[in-house]
Amino acid sequence: MGTYILRRLALIIPTLIGIMLLNFIIVQAAPGGPIEQLIAEMEGLGGNALARAGGGDMGGEVSAASGESRGARGLPPELLAEMEARYGFDKPAHERFLGMLKDYATFDFGDSFFRDRSVVELIIDKMPVSISLGLWSTLVIYLISIPLGIRKAVKDGSRFDVWSSSAIVVGYAIPGFLFAILLIVLFAGGSYFDWFPLRGLTSPDFDTLTWYQKVVDYFWHLALPVTANVIGGFATLTLLTKNSFLDEIGKQYVVTARAKGLDEKQVLYGHVFRNAMLIVIASLPGVLVSLFFTGSLLIEVIFSLDGLGLLGFEAALNRDYPVIFGTLYIFTLMGLLLKLISDITYVLVDPRIDFESREGA
Repeated sequence: MGTYILRRLALIIPTLIGIMLLNFIIVQAAPGGPIEQLIAEMEGLGGNALARAGGGDMGGEVSAASGESRGARGLPPELLAEMEARYGFDKPAHERFLGMLKDYATFDFGDSFFRDRSVVELIIDKMPVSISLGLWSTLVIYLISIPLGIRKAVKDGSRFDVWSSSAIVVGYAIPGFLFAILLIVLFAGGSYFDWFPLRGLTSPDFDTLTWYQKVVDYFWHLALPVTANVIGGFATLTLLTKNSFLDEIGKQYVVTARAKGLDEKQVLYGHVFRNAMLIVIASLPGVLVSLFFTGSLLIEVIFSLDGLGLLGFEAALNRDYPVIFGTLYIFTLMGLLLKLISDITYVLVDPRIDFESREGA
């Protein structure tokens, strides 16, 4: 297992480089860029934007902006050259990419083009919100989905299975952001009840509260966002758990266990559970990455939660390339590590699995 882990860790490096290179090429081909946006701001705001263009070390690594569109603006060539040098666009694309990889190897992501802060500071500042939303959503999803999926497998075809499947399909069909709006209308002062707060992760007077009041306030603010985040995720995992258990229940070893006189709980949790949970465990990294960094984007926007999803969305709109590539690097690295952790968990759940022998076959 140790050799397999070392091999997988070594594969992370070329995988990261490949993903970064692919996105770098896409950004090169995309129209527009931070310099174009700054030029447009100059034309609209005059002196304020000119002062902004001349000050601050913005430090850029990526995207080439269109030279034709810049020249068409009629701005002094000296100013355009200064802006290109300040953003790092005066170098060839391959030099920018190699320099980016060198900096990213030491987790030096540079500074945001438009926020006057380092990318690392921005990520650290937004991380608690996304972790809170993603972690509690994942926990609730698994606490609901696994028992419900097992129950549905045991009661397959019963009235409980039919009506619960109907509720799951309806929940899956409703997008999380629409459900979030519905929750706001019903419970956050929209049209009916005003039971839950609408903005932020904590109340303005959070620092003055006692420790237990802080805990209550924290979960009070998370109640609606987590509920909206869970609605789609638990449906998929519940059906995955049910189908996995149904597949295992029909196998010969279960028939043999029952023939030996084992009761249904011993068969279900002593034999079936370990094998059926493998596919559920395998889905955990995807669930975590989705909830942490992508699935919660609209939820963060709707509930005014300033997390990583909102940060990445705003960076894409503003062509803030250091933030885009810095968050992409972090997300990809975490996804690859979570996948490796998933494989290790496979072995812990079922020691019969040997990844090294499979790779050598």
